Amino acid sequence: MSTENVFVAHKRDPKWIAVDGYTLSHLHPESHPHHKLLNDVLINIRNQGLPSISTYPVLAKFLALQCRIGKVEHALEIGTLGGYTAIWIATQNPRTYVTAIEIDPRHAEVARQNITMAGVADRVTVIVGAGLDVIPKLQQEVNAATIPMILPGGCIFVDNIVRKGNIVSEEYQGEEGVIGARQVIEGAGKDERVDAVVLQTVGEKSYDGVLMAVVK
Repeated sequence: MSTENVFVAHKRDPKWIAVDGYTLSHLHPESHPHHKLLNDVLINIRNQGLPSISTYPVLAKFLALQCRIGKVEHALEIGTLGGYTAIWIATQNPRTYVTAIEIDPRHAEVARQNITMAGVADRVTVIVGAGLDVIPKLQQEVNAATIPMILPGGCIFVDNIVRKGNIVSEEYQGEEGVIGARQVIEGAGKDERVDAVVLQTVGEKSYDGVLMAVVK
């Protein structure tokens, strides 16, 4: 999958890009049924003028495979942008339904376009609004059905958590994204309902990381 021109805004080591290109050429080759579709989604996100912050292909596939491992029936995504990750999850897991929350109406519109183009509009729903506003409403719906929002063993993934290592750089401690990332990490460490770990990542979308929290 060639996404060389999609993540150009990010500082990247050529070796990281080469490794992603090599591994994807074997593990998600052009012959894969959804290769062109997923690439077209990224291109459309760029052409529609959305920020260059989509999940990169390797991590998107990793999340999709995690859903397969866990036999996930329902996934919740907060911040779908153009729907790229939601489409990965839905195309790789035919029995998984995705609810995607997006605060920006324009981004949500593009996400819906991409989801329809991908043929998964029957299993991916985009809700416009802030996560803090939408999630309580979803929680009420779930409680009304007497089904827990997250079952024991369920996973919560938080992307963009390492911020190029800035979470431990003194000069960036006043940056909003760094403050938020540290709050998530420290909050997960204090929350007895989950067990969590942070994985640092490098690739075609620069250096970052993802927090994985497993519900006890």
